[in-house]
Amino acid sequence: MNGDLLASCEGFPGALERLFAFAVTVDQYMQAGLVARGLTRARATVVWQLHRQGPVTQQQLARTIGVTARNVTALIDGLQASEFVQRDPHPQDRRAILVRLTDAGAAVTRQLAADYEAGSAQLFAGMPAEQVRQFLATVDSLTARLASAATGDRGR
Repeated sequence: MNGDLLASCEGFPGALERLFAFAVTVDQYMQAGLVARGLTRARATVVWQLHRQGPVTQQQLARTIGVTARNVTALIDGLQASEFVQRDPHPQDRRAILVRLTDAGAAVTRQLAADYEAGSAQLFAGMPAEQVRQFLATVDSLTARLASAATGDRGR
């Protein structure tokens, strides 16, 4: 590293530390909201996908959320026990089972969406639009860099 670049990097460890603290705080905020609704993050992902897609087979759901068939079965079992989802026979394929939201599942999804809107309004209220745009650009850039580092593609 040349001297100028090294000197400009002196604040980076502190910035990374603050980014990690921010990530932990966001995670705690999300978890508290989900727990209050009787959900885990994984179960909330299933409920949200069903809200967006409508009834789907377990296989389709597993592909969409990127988990194994065994994992999606366990998630759906838990959601069914909580009465957030229901399994129904597929109308055209008797081997397949459709998973759909129940009324309770649709209600919790509406509450999550309302919480999301209220939380974002509270978080960004009073901030100038340009500051929010800069924040989003920075978050997008850092997200891309972290994703690249996580996959081993470090700028190749």
